[in-house]
Amino acid sequence: MIARAVILSGLILTAGWYSARAAGEEISAPRTPLNEIPHVLGSWTGAMDVPLDREVRDVLGVDDYVNRTYLNAAGQPVSLYVGYYASQRQGDTIHSPQNCLPGAGWQPVEGGPAPLDVGGRRLTVNRYVIQKGLDRQVVLYWYQGRGRVIANEYANKFWLMLDAARLHRSDGALVRVVAPVLGSADGSFAVADGAAADFTRAVFPRLSTHLP
Repeated sequence: MIARAVILSGLILTAGWYSARAAGEEISAPRTPLNEIPHVLGSWTGAMDVPLDREVRDVLGVDDYVNRTYLNAAGQPVSLYVGYYASQRQGDTIHSPQNCLPGAGWQPVEGGPAPLDVGGRRLTVNRYVIQKGLDRQVVLYWYQGRGRVIANEYANKFWLMLDAARLHRSDGALVRVVAPVLGSADGSFAVADGAAADFTRAVFPRLSTHLP
C-alpha cells in the first residue's frame, strides 16, 4: 500500500510539474517559410504548387504548408507535402496519414517503419504502399520539428509533451513524399519506390531551416 501511494504521489507531482511548465509562454523558433523550399533539388525540378482548398486548410489547421509536385529527368513525378504547426497546444495537431488516406479512398497494402540513409545519417521513416482501384502509390512520411525526426506517432506525441514542458515549444510538422506507380509494366513499382527514396534524400537536408 505504501509503495502504491508513493508511486501515485509521484505521478501526481509529475503531472503537476508538466502542467505548470507547459502552461508557460511558448517560444517561437525563427524559421524560413515553406514555400521557399528550392524548386530544384538535385535531379528534381518543381513542376507546380497545388494550393489546398480553404476547407481542407481549416480541417488541417496548419499555419504554413507546401504542396508541390517535382519531376526528375525521366518524368517520374513525386509530390511533397509539408504541413507546419506553430503550436499544438490549442487542439490543432498533426493529422496522421494513416487516418487521412483511407478517408480519401486509398487503402494500405503494405507498410511500416523503414530505414533510409540520407547523407550519412540513418533515418527511420514510415513507408506505405497504398492502392485505390488499379492505382498504386509509394508513401514516405515522418514527423519533424524541435530538432527531432520521428516516425512513430505515439513517440512523436510523447516528445511533444516533453518539449512543451522543457523547451516551451510545441511546433512541429508532418513531411510526406508520394510517388505514383506509373503503369503496370515490370519494374514500374521499383521505379516509384526508388524515386520516393531518392527525392527524400534530396529534400531532407533542406528542411532544417524551415522546421527548426
